[in-house]
Amino acid sequence: MGSTAVAGREFEAQASYTIAEGAALTDVVDNLERDSPDFVAFQIPEGSGWRDVTAAEFAAQVRAVAKGLIASGIAAGDRVALMSATRYEWTLIDYAIWTAGACTVAIYDSSATDQAQWILSDSGTRLLIVENERHAAVVAEISTPDLGETLRVDSGAIDTLIERGKSVPDSAIAERRAQVRAESPATLIYTSGTTGRPKGVVLTQSNLLAESISGKIALRHLLAEGKTTLMFLPLAHVFARAIAVGSLAAKVTVAHTSDWTTLTTQFASYKPDFILAVPRVFEKVYNGARQQAHDGGKGKIFDLAADTAIAYSTALEAGGPGLVLRAKHALFDKLVYSKLLAALGGRCTGAVSGGGPLGARLGHFFRGIGVPVFEGYGLTETSAAVTVNTVSRMRVGTVGVPIEGNAVRIAEDGEVLLKGSVVFDGYWKNDAANADAFTDGWFHTGDLGALDADGFLSITGRKKEIIVTAAGKNVSPAPMEDTLRAHPLIGQCMIVGDNKPFVGVLITLDRDALPGWRQRNDIPADATIEDLTVNPILVAEIDAAVADSNKKVSKAEAVKKIRILSADWTQETGELTPKMSLKRAVVLEKYADEVAAIYS
Repeated sequence: MGSTAVAGREFEAQASYTIAEGAALTDVVDNLERDSPDFVAFQIPEGSGWRDVTAAEFAAQVRAVAKGLIASGIAAGDRVALMSATRYEWTLIDYAIWTAGACTVAIYDSSATDQAQWILSDSGTRLLIVENERHAAVVAEISTPDLGETLRVDSGAIDTLIERGKSVPDSAIAERRAQVRAESPATLIYTSGTTGRPKGVVLTQSNLLAESISGKIALRHLLAEGKTTLMFLPLAHVFARAIAVGSLAAKVTVAHTSDWTTLTTQFASYKPDFILAVPRVFEKVYNGARQQAHDGGKGKIFDLAADTAIAYSTALEAGGPGLVLRAKHALFDKLVYSKLLAALGGRCTGAVSGGGPLGARLGHFFRGIGVPVFEGYGLTETSAAVTVNTVSRMRVGTVGVPIEGNAVRIAEDGEVLLKGSVVFDGYWKNDAANADAFTDGWFHTGDLGALDADGFLSITGRKKEIIVTAAGKNVSPAPMEDTLRAHPLIGQCMIVGDNKPFVGVLITLDRDALPGWRQRNDIPADATIEDLTVNPILVAEIDAAVADSNKKVSKAEAVKKIRILSADWTQETGELTPKMSLKRAVVLEKYADEVAAIYS
């Protein structure tokens, strides 16, 4: 692979592969059935264990369901929507839709009725498949000119489609395959949108194929034959979807779960070789382990071990750790790190993080304990990762270098611009948005960043999220928020201060951390959340966390006042997107009185 660079402004990683004009995502299913029919592509829950699904069985199911779609009247190019939590059937239906020559419309399983209504109407979806009764209730009153029937996975949707398809000949599948080209739309994914109506991102067969190939090259140590992973992120999100496609092509065995509340138990049971997650998952793993140690009277040992792990990882980028640091690391490996690795199943050798900034401290911590987190950067519009850290090219605190076939440019105002094989061609039926999104073929991400001489990209904030104080100081809220969320007691937080005399912050409490904190501080169990927000011990801990964070920024950027809220911010209450991003406009509107109180 070659690369070209303009110091600090542009970096391109040239592709070592080409994608044929007639290539399709379903080719890998056919190839695996022919060449590796016994490869265990998936494992699905059965009783107290897992049942193997071979490549041959998967291919047969994909064809049978695809025939059912054809029998249901789905034509080549039609849109079929899927609203479901993460499970095996999601990927099965996805590949069946592609085999029928159609396009998958992904709907988050947490979507509300008005969100689903917009997606189904705007996309012109012909057939909708939902997972269960809850989803069926969400879409029950939806009516669009194009939508026909709705099928339910837990009510036999798969069997229904297979039965319908029995009258469809194999030749129909071959005919559909002949109509699919690399430039054919593979999926419509609607941006979760922190403001305004979601826009439909059209990703082609070629986009997802390029992501799969380049991703495998970059993460070849994880996306390798014989590896296993437990998929728990929403498959409606492009990050999980890209890894799902890449895993099948790389012959990685995939299991699925949608239960985030028992992840450590499931890791211990399934023992994945690698995991993919958003930063909040890594924050919870770290904070949970730290809280458990402090509750058990081993807090000082854990904190020393954490500092040693961070120092060890940092030293790897500066000539390597010395003898004393190596000795301390070896000691804590036995006392602490081995237990943390066991919590991830004992076989996990790495993780992939996306969907938001991880932060250098957590990145160094996990690499220091033996589970490097390969942080990447991308958007729905880039088919997931467009840059990523790798084993051979890793710089903690950055989001890595461009993957093959893609380029990054930093505009004069600091905005990150992208071009390449994984970058989409445009939004669905939205010429106005497309005109705003591209300049001379470069996609405007809306993110601010910096490139170093070696091509490593750092994301420093969002253009639209920059706060300008009354004194004219520009403040990017993301770095401070990332630092604060690393504290065990802090669930979510949002920096405020636009057109105000100083910077403040709204903070919510992490419900999982509170029971242990109550016990350590002899707080009565009947104390309410409202009581805790004004408890002097808790407030002092939050104040200390803010003070530590303030040391990393200028005086003008430092937080002067805090406001601890009794509410929790979730997808369901509307403050977070499905990928756990803040909807800042929503928070500002809902908590206007709390913001006003900061400046009263």
